[in-house]
Amino acid sequence: MSRARQPPLVTGISPKEGAAWTKVTIRGENLGTGPADLIGLSICGHNCLLTAEWMSASKIVCRVGPAKDDKGEIIVTTKSGGLGTSTVSFKLLRPERIGILDQSAVWVDEMNYYDMRTDRNKGISPLSLRPSNPLGIDLDKGKIPQKDMELTFPGMSGDFTSEKFSATWYLIENHSGSSFEQLKIAASNLKKQATKKNEGSLAYVKGGLSTFFEAQDALAAIHQRLESDGTERVEGSMTQRLENILNRASDTADTLFQEVLGRKDKADSTRNALNVLQRFKFLFNLPLNIERNIQKGDYDVVINDYEKAKSLFGNTEVPVFKKVYAEVETRISALRSLLLEKLLQTPSTLHDQKRYIRYLSDLHASGDPAWLCIYAQHKWILQLMQDCRDEFISGQRVGVGALDPEGDTRPSALGRLGHTASLKRGGSLRTPRPSTWRSETPQQVQFVEKLSDVVIGQLPNFWKLWISYVNGSLFSETGEKSGQVEKSKKNARQRQNDFKKMIEEVTHRLVKLVRGALLPTTLPQSDLSLYGGWENKTELTGAWLTQIMHIVRGCHDALSALEIPNDLLQVIQDLLLELRVHCLMVTLLHTIEDVKRLAEKEDWVVDNEGITSLPSQFEQCVVQMLQSLKEPLEIKSGELNVLQLDQVQDQATELSVSIMKVFISCLEQLSTKSGGDIDTSHSISVDLSSPDRFPGVQEGFSPTSVSVDAVRQLDRNLFEAYIERRADPIAGSLEPGIYAGYFDWRDCQTPTGVRNYLKEALVNIITVHAEVFTVSKDLVSRVLSRIVESVADEMCRLMQCVSSFSKNGALQARLELCALRDSIAAYLSAESNSSFKLALDALPQLHSGGDKKLLEELLNKFKSSMQLQLTCFQPSCIQPVKR
Repeated sequence: MSRARQPPLVTGISPKEGAAWTKVTIRGENLGTGPADLIGLSICGHNCLLTAEWMSASKIVCRVGPAKDDKGEIIVTTKSGGLGTSTVSFKLLRPERIGILDQSAVWVDEMNYYDMRTDRNKGISPLSLRPSNPLGIDLDKGKIPQKDMELTFPGMSGDFTSEKFSATWYLIENHSGSSFEQLKIAASNLKKQATKKNEGSLAYVKGGLSTFFEAQDALAAIHQRLESDGTERVEGSMTQRLENILNRASDTADTLFQEVLGRKDKADSTRNALNVLQRFKFLFNLPLNIERNIQKGDYDVVINDYEKAKSLFGNTEVPVFKKVYAEVETRISALRSLLLEKLLQTPSTLHDQKRYIRYLSDLHASGDPAWLCIYAQHKWILQLMQDCRDEFISGQRVGVGALDPEGDTRPSALGRLGHTASLKRGGSLRTPRPSTWRSETPQQVQFVEKLSDVVIGQLPNFWKLWISYVNGSLFSETGEKSGQVEKSKKNARQRQNDFKKMIEEVTHRLVKLVRGALLPTTLPQSDLSLYGGWENKTELTGAWLTQIMHIVRGCHDALSALEIPNDLLQVIQDLLLELRVHCLMVTLLHTIEDVKRLAEKEDWVVDNEGITSLPSQFEQCVVQMLQSLKEPLEIKSGELNVLQLDQVQDQATELSVSIMKVFISCLEQLSTKSGGDIDTSHSISVDLSSPDRFPGVQEGFSPTSVSVDAVRQLDRNLFEAYIERRADPIAGSLEPGIYAGYFDWRDCQTPTGVRNYLKEALVNIITVHAEVFTVSKDLVSRVLSRIVESVADEMCRLMQCVSSFSKNGALQARLELCALRDSIAAYLSAESNSSFKLALDALPQLHSGGDKKLLEELLNKFKSSMQLQLTCFQPSCIQPVKR
């Protein structure tokens, strides 16, 4: 449901006073929904609708007419709201009328004055007397184009003063929205006007009839007198005298008004000149306006004014206009040169480049500004990349501090780049660096990062500029500029190969600069002078190479996001593959070197588990290696698996085996040599830049079997060395202990218990048990079994060497052998059992029941007294050995 709008309300007018035809701005509320909705506007009682210009529902602009009232309200009438009200008023100023002989300091409008001397025989033009609205109803002009009206009414006109006047045309043009009732009123108004005209003429004749008779009599008398004077043919006739009088009157009038008329003629000439200047002030002021707008940077205004002047005065034949227009062309030519200079200036934003290209195109500049800009940008990007390398090479000799962009006072392209806000990217591929990062990071890493920033910061805008050049978006698609769009697309099609070469040159330059810093041997000798120069570089570790790979990958991803064809970026993919292989090999080699140095770091401090720091340090080296290898071994979209390359796989396998070999060698050195005899001269370093980095791996080579065999061999060597170090002292102490105090098996007393030498041997075995148990429970059985074998073998030997035993000696020997065997029964092997059996067989047998009972009592007594010590030998405390 629609609601009726509120009536118009005028709340302000500016200015509030002025003379007739003053332009005013009316403000208020509900001033109409559009131009067609505004049907009435009066100021001080005068209808100003014809000059009204509806701007919005709160603003109307119009001119104040010559109203009768000096002060009055502003009334607005609309179709939707009806008759409105006003809270303000307008004061109409009446200008003082100045006569033709009065002096004035301002120009006087003389439109209402007529020179009767020159115009006395001229009638007033009928057009000046025609009514503006002959129908007497409100005008409602339609929006039908003039061309459509001419096609509909060929040869006719809507002007009612024309001989080819068409009433239908006039009604459609001026009263298309009038109702039928209004047209009836218009017809009635026409009839009334015709009646008044006829009645006015007849009344005029009737009222002046006597005057006409008197004039007829006077003319007849004059005619008669003239005829009589003409028959006399003498001097001084009435006509001659009349002519003389008129001439004298004319001379007198000329004398009286000569100065006034001269001033008037001069004023008319000046006024005409001023009218010309005022009428064509746009052209005369254009050179100065162009200069001012160029200084302010309002190039759009300059171009619009130039287009307007060109359409109006481009083909003029007036000398004055031609002279001024030539000056305009001179200024425009200078503007073209200025815009071209700004277009080719670097650095510049993509927005400014497009803007300058559009300006030059609108100014019809010669050549192809867009392609010139693309060419200039290409050369500038290449120069930026080369300057980046040159600055780092020169900074390498004076120290890292010279590389700080904020402290660089050289007017280089990179210096300007660093201070140009337009080149800042919205995001970064890296996290913020600490303040000491630049002094700690190798120069090659800083160089690759800065080089990547240059490429990522410049190449996207360069690519987008080309895309805009290809699709014609540098120009608008409307009007005459559509031809520029087609021309741009045609030029772009012809230059596709040239632009492709530009992109290839940028990517190849990027790859060569990175190769020169990291892989110089992969460059031809001719390119080393341009891209090399890093001879004094520090060798990069795998972590730094990983960061470089991350930077190059980020650069490739950023360029891929621009939808640059993959064939143009393939050279970066190839570089990434070589960097991944290089990083893999360097990381493995550095790990080998780190593992070699572990022997020097061993401090032999044992932790709570009985382990030194060597295993954890080796584990840390391996973990760091795996973390560093995560980036090179990661397979991104479109990348190859480096381990699927046969040569790389073989090289990585050999280096991995070398890591284990070096660690095993380290363990061997630590276990077999003293601290001062440790050999760390073994080197496995090779030239990583050489194409044939490693010798070929033999066929049938198995890295797993080699590593396992080497570890097992080391385990056997360490085990045998440890057994030798621990078992020999125990076995060697048995014989002195047995014969301590000149003990003799043939002459000894009745046994009272196990002698101390055997207890000491058991305590030594318990010491070994504790030592091994602290390190690994799994090794206890393996170690003690060997020690027990050694002890059993020694006891067997000693027993077999005795020539004869007395009764007490045999009982003592059997007691000690059984006590030893029963104590370490959990660690008896087949060999040790055999040794104990042989030892017992070498003793005389016990035949007396008393001896057997005594043996059992003494064994129980021994086990009872040594119960606490022998607990560690219980089977419940032993875990099976894991093989």
